[in-house]
Amino acid sequence: MAKSSKLVAARRGRVLLVRRRSDRRWMFPGGRRRDSEDAKDCLRREIKEELPKLKLGRLRLWKEVKAKNRDTGRKMSDAIFIAKKTKGALAIGDKQEIDRASWCKPRSSVRLTATSRYIRDKLFPK
Repeated sequence: MAKSSKLVAARRGRVLLVRRRSDRRWMFPGGRRRDSEDAKDCLRREIKEELPKLKLGRLRLWKEVKAKNRDTGRKMSDAIFIAKKTKGALAIGDKQEIDRASWCKPRSSVRLTATSRYIRDKLFPK
């Protein structure tokens, strides 16, 4: 089972990204799974913590990624979900972890985390 869950939500040609306060890198929202959670429950909890006013529609598992980052050597273990619909404001809930949320063009010039770059490159190729 994946250690983390990530959300890919698109709206009008843009994707939902959040920026980590620690290194100011952008990523698809989500986070680490707790022992008692399955991947979908993890994602719903993380979204509720990070973006409490965002409401998710039906979630579909796109892919489970288990790989090693070529640049850092860090292991990735993520369940990546696609949301059919999202609505609500992008109010930040966990301000110690996340300092910004935005709907961005998939190929915008923001600095993405390695996992988010992988997701973007697979789902939104050039």
